[in-house]
Amino acid sequence: MTELTVRRLQVDLETPIQRHWCGGDAFRTALFNALSMSFPVGEQLFIDSVKKSLAALPAAQREAMAAEVQGFIGQEATHRRVHERFNAQLAAQGLINHWERRILARRQRLMEPVADARAWAGVTAATEHWTAIFAHHLLAHPWLLEGAEPRLATLWQWHSAEELEHRSTAFDLYRALGGSELWRKRLFRIVSFNFVSDTARQTVNNLWHDGTLFKPGTWASAWRTLFGRDGFVRRGFGPWRAYLRADFHPLQGDGTGGERWLAANGSIVPPVRQPA
Repeated sequence: MTELTVRRLQVDLETPIQRHWCGGDAFRTALFNALSMSFPVGEQLFIDSVKKSLAALPAAQREAMAAEVQGFIGQEATHRRVHERFNAQLAAQGLINHWERRILARRQRLMEPVADARAWAGVTAATEHWTAIFAHHLLAHPWLLEGAEPRLATLWQWHSAEELEHRSTAFDLYRALGGSELWRKRLFRIVSFNFVSDTARQTVNNLWHDGTLFKPGTWASAWRTLFGRDGFVRRGFGPWRAYLRADFHPLQGDGTGGERWLAANGSIVPPVRQPA
């Protein structure tokens, strides 16, 4: 069982943010903004998923995982609230959140008719692996937030650290429910397609509304961020592919970057509730 602490992020999200808050870099700003746009409804899906999954477990397993699931829910609910406030700033800048509508439409069309908790847990485990890959990459490559407004850099570092902390919860629920390897991999491929396409579409839309889509500097940054020597695609492909191994478990990945950040920044993210 993973012990999870629910924390409070003590960062000002009321003061308006700069348009290119990530070190003046239009592409990195648009990418982070796109990801944030998915979080409020995405985190709610994860919360509902682990609730359904826990309820479907036999009594003994339910009792064993209850505390971890409660911590997961507390962390994700906090992420949801924080990104709602951040996204309100983006809306005030004229950016339009199309990704949120797509998530809600897929949930209503594809998820809600499915009663089997294994499907919910499988989708959540797959998406949590994507967030863990991104979180590890962000904490391992500080240049991604170089020059960013300190309060927003803290927001992303805190979120990344907690994503690494609870990266195995949904996966363990899927396994406890008896989810098959075949469907675990199938759901991961489906989630991967949607995650990549939705991230790209929302990032491009953000750049379009920002007026920076066709500037050479935007695409130079995109190449470095995604395909450069330390780009997300180059560094993330191995961890992405690892999910397809039969012996994979999320805790095989390196979570020490998140642990170090949380240990060094306890005054900024004090606990609301300690693990039981």
